[in-house]
Amino acid sequence: MKRFFCKASIYAALFAWAGSTLAQEAVEPSFDPLPTPSLSFYGSPGLIDMPSAEMLPDGQFAVSYSYFGGQSRLSATFQALPWLSATFRYNGIQDWNLGGFETYYDRGFDVRFRLLKEGRYRPQVTLGLQDFIGTGIYAGEYIVATKTLNTPGWNASRLPGRLKLTAGMGWGRFGSANSFGTPFSDNRPVFDVDSTGGEVASDQWFRGPASIFGGIEYRPDERWGFKAEYSTDGYLVETGQTDVFDRESDFNFGVEYQATPRTRLGAYYLYGSEIGFSAQIQLNPRHPVQRITAPAPYPVGLRPARVSNPLAYSTDWVESASAPAQLRQGVAAALAEDGLTLEHLTLRADAAELRFRNGRYRSNAIAIGRAARVLSRTLPASVETFRLVPMSGALARSAVVIRRSDLEALEFQPDASQALLAVTGLREAGALPADALPAVDLYPNFNWSIGPYFKPSYFDPDLPVRMDFGIELAAAYEFAPGWELAGAIRHRLVGNVADGRLSNSVLPRVRTDQTLFAQEDTILYNLYLAHQWRPGKNLYARLSAGYLEEMFGGINGELLWKPVNSPLAFGVETSYVRQRDFDLRFGFQDYTVLTGHASAYLEMGKGYLGQIDVGRYLAGDLGATFNLSRTFANGWEVGGWFTLTDVSAEDFGEGSFDKGIYFLIPVNWFLGKPTQQSVGLRIRPVQRDGGQRLELPGRLYRQVRSAHAKALKDEWARVWE
Repeated sequence: MKRFFCKASIYAALFAWAGSTLAQEAVEPSFDPLPTPSLSFYGSPGLIDMPSAEMLPDGQFAVSYSYFGGQSRLSATFQALPWLSATFRYNGIQDWNLGGFETYYDRGFDVRFRLLKEGRYRPQVTLGLQDFIGTGIYAGEYIVATKTLNTPGWNASRLPGRLKLTAGMGWGRFGSANSFGTPFSDNRPVFDVDSTGGEVASDQWFRGPASIFGGIEYRPDERWGFKAEYSTDGYLVETGQTDVFDRESDFNFGVEYQATPRTRLGAYYLYGSEIGFSAQIQLNPRHPVQRITAPAPYPVGLRPARVSNPLAYSTDWVESASAPAQLRQGVAAALAEDGLTLEHLTLRADAAELRFRNGRYRSNAIAIGRAARVLSRTLPASVETFRLVPMSGALARSAVVIRRSDLEALEFQPDASQALLAVTGLREAGALPADALPAVDLYPNFNWSIGPYFKPSYFDPDLPVRMDFGIELAAAYEFAPGWELAGAIRHRLVGNVADGRLSNSVLPRVRTDQTLFAQEDTILYNLYLAHQWRPGKNLYARLSAGYLEEMFGGINGELLWKPVNSPLAFGVETSYVRQRDFDLRFGFQDYTVLTGHASAYLEMGKGYLGQIDVGRYLAGDLGATFNLSRTFANGWEVGGWFTLTDVSAEDFGEGSFDKGIYFLIPVNWFLGKPTQQSVGLRIRPVQRDGGQRLELPGRLYRQVRSAHAKALKDEWARVWE
């Protein structure tokens, strides 16, 4: 088991990174790099309240907050592909006074598609769907074009800096003022304050009145920016059915200041009556806050030429009774200096197999490169072939076969990484050799940690964000290979999750009773016994029993089929669990359920992973979960999911079906030091009971995939680090 990381440093890093500098990556242009686009009040590239056609750099992540006229918008945007971005937004509207809400809170999703990339003379063209899967209060569709003037080869403007012109046509929100007609259809549903939202509102797309909007953005230098726009959002509900603010003009004006390379602030005068402001933070996974540093690797140990020193290649050491143990000791000590742990070493006259754990580096390619160099410095010259097997909790995940002579010849050659990959074999690990030498004193192994924890609860109608904060004591005891006893105790110091709304679910309350589970200050978060092993070729298995997670205990079994060189994997998982008592000690309630799923995984290249899980969920509903994620070379992961089951939208409740987005951010991105720890954030518009699975530690696919061929090849450029 990997060692626990001090959690205090993780959370401290989250606060520290916000003030440091991050270089921005430019959009992939066809003619000239442009400054990173600024964001609209809706959190995506735009003017002020209107969108532009610009796209963020590939992989860019942006968070923004804007406020005017009693309306706040907190948005998160991710540029999933160079031509596709998605936005999640949480809105608050004061003085609403409709449907019994004094302040109306709403969640929404947007998606944007680039149709035409900007050229020297042609504008960029983008199509957008705003709030297409929420209640529809901000729903709108648009086609917009943006042209950047005074670029090299375009001299229409003699102004210094950058001038951008934007014009577009919008429907819904963007067609609610000064419409010229209904070009496609006048049959557009109106906003319903009592709607539970959550369903794709395709019946409204590009229907109803349409309007032409536009604006300009001028950046005289790298710091300042000025914006002016003609808005076609009539704010019909906010100024008609309610009295949120007065809309007296179609024109908006703003000034923005680039405070740091990734932080932008803005002040605005909107609709002839309101003052507004915004704050934007943009960062890119490719640019860490801190440069990641690690001790420099030792060079490859060079052997003398065979013709000049044939005795160096003698195999007499094989007959020595003490040599294998001495070599194991030397290899283990050298590996430990690099944060690696020897599990087994098998020695032959001309070959060696090393089974080892990587406890430090997020990239297994780095660990393999360093392990190979350790063997080159510590093993006799006659050993030509290195078989390196990265382990995870007694799971031998793959075998990387490298010739020692290739290491010696290629270390300082141009394009050394790809040259080494071309002569390296990636194979099934196979069974442990009968004569393998085990590590000394590796078992039993006990690890523990103590540190802070945060437990958020989002989107309560009375309070958008609730939070518990406390101390967590976690421990794990490995008493034999593949066997682990682990658990955690939490003590809340402050928090208000327990004050949240009570469930109104008509389904078994497998998740929506979270406020009842938050009543006690000291809880047993989990306590379980787990065993994992290799039952056969390409097969991985795991069995767990105990208090598996915060709300359920029982027994869980998982089997995974995943060939080393295949992008495809299949798995099955089944559990029989009982709901825990609300005090989260040792007792259980009466609710039991048999739940399980069949899963398919597909690695699609460039870090994209598709996953489909079909089966029975905790509330007894049947259906499937669809998940798409992207993992960057440095460990950043961004993904989204949705689940469709046989529960109707009415029975499911607010949101209609389960869906959300998540982020997994490696801690080394903040700290600048190699570590495998990550900080995760999962955002769902609303927590309901349909489509819910167990939240289990140690699921097999994530353990196995990181040391298989596709993942290793994607990061192989780091093998010499």
